[in-house]
Amino acid sequence: MAILMDHLITWMVAVPFLGIVILAFVRDEEWIRRMAFGITMLEFVLSLVLWKNFDSTQQGMQFVERVEWMATFNIQYAVGVDGISILLVMLTALLCPLCILCSWTGIKTRIRAYLSLILLVEGAMIVVFTALDLFLFFMLWELTMIPMYFMIILWGGPNRIAAGLKFVLYSLTGSLLLLVGILGIYLNGGHTYDLLVLTEQNYSSNQQFWFFLAFFLAFAIKMPMVPFHSWLPDAHSEAPTAGSVILAGVLLKMGGYGFLRFCLPMFPEASANFAPYILWLSVLAIIYGGYLALAQSDLKKLVAYSSVSHMGFVTLGIFVFNSQGIQGAVLQMFNHGITTAALFIAVGLLYERTHSREITAYGGLHKPMPRFVGLFFLFSVAAFGLPGTCNFIGEFLVLVGTSYINFAMVLISMVGIVLAAAYMLWMLQRVALGEARTEAAKVLPDLSKRELATLIPLAVIVLCIGLYPGPLMEMMDASVIHVIEQATELKGAGISPLQPKP
Repeated sequence: MAILMDHLITWMVAVPFLGIVILAFVRDEEWIRRMAFGITMLEFVLSLVLWKNFDSTQQGMQFVERVEWMATFNIQYAVGVDGISILLVMLTALLCPLCILCSWTGIKTRIRAYLSLILLVEGAMIVVFTALDLFLFFMLWELTMIPMYFMIILWGGPNRIAAGLKFVLYSLTGSLLLLVGILGIYLNGGHTYDLLVLTEQNYSSNQQFWFFLAFFLAFAIKMPMVPFHSWLPDAHSEAPTAGSVILAGVLLKMGGYGFLRFCLPMFPEASANFAPYILWLSVLAIIYGGYLALAQSDLKKLVAYSSVSHMGFVTLGIFVFNSQGIQGAVLQMFNHGITTAALFIAVGLLYERTHSREITAYGGLHKPMPRFVGLFFLFSVAAFGLPGTCNFIGEFLVLVGTSYINFAMVLISMVGIVLAAAYMLWMLQRVALGEARTEAAKVLPDLSKRELATLIPLAVIVLCIGLYPGPLMEMMDASVIHVIEQATELKGAGISPLQPKP
């Protein structure tokens, strides 16, 4: 047990990669699925052990492990978690077994390769959210792109090649900018990649400007923020269900995590100077994403554009520099991962039955599929922040934090919430209510036990967080305060973080 606790994060990193090796020796397709599911469930159990032993009263990193890797360049294998990263680690560990369950019958070719890619992206994301060495962070940041690309082009829709290439080109552009920023702070920060050391360094105003710009653009593409969002709807609409779940549920959060882990604490002055522009871009994303979602007839594209809108709340909360905003942003990242993953799984289950994502192909599903409609209704109303569901508390805290800065932004952002209610309820009306528009929609089978086992855990989490978000907020509280202290250190010099330095 001591060995497990001393190297818990390393075990979490190793399990998915070892799982890929194990799958290589399994021949029976059913056993490949069972083994992959068992490996991801083991990872989820380890994440619960991590959560159980995490001390939420500490600000710094916990479960830290350091091993010299390339001593010549001061590169280490260094990992650890705080109250922010642990939530994203747990989200990753939760969604991956559900990705395998929702792909159980939908993926019929190259099953071993498909499930191995899920394990590969899981292991890479665990490292991204725990890395304390920038070289290690960049390597695994880059690695997450590879399995997603192959999932899109090998198991995607009819336009999968174009969507996959677009995803790679955007991702590579962001990665190159990130690499430039990392090399810049390595050369100007004492020739080290140690995140904890670099966070304590003081950079000149000019250095902060250029370093922040490189990091910000890399993370903005990954989020994706408007106007860097155009790759997302195509990637979602062409990706298989598990690909969309991983992409929306976890990969988008890498951008928000990057803002909190790198931009705010390392470049506080530049963050302050850029914040007003980022806040208005966030408000634009909330409205723009909601408006485009309202115009969609494709279920997947509707959920994809809703992600653009919801991630606008994340950047809005991060750059108001107060505890309510940042806590709301972290909660929104976690909650968006749950609700959007659930919606993509639900759309995928419909697609398996009809091979159509068009809203006009359905109607009247409350008669043949009452269990599906009940869960789909819950996830849809949670997506626009109905009180009592998880998204409400995240958006509420973001708006409270924003109200201290600019109340006009709050009022405009509320229009985005109204748009979200409009497109989700209108979609529900056309899909679930009324009369079936096609003969196939009249006889669709309801959810099986496996499909219920995929969706019910997400439904429970939606309600539990919506009714009692206390445990998540307590877990991140000390770490959020620490980030704010680092990001607002200019206040000591009489400079507000939201007013550009003269």
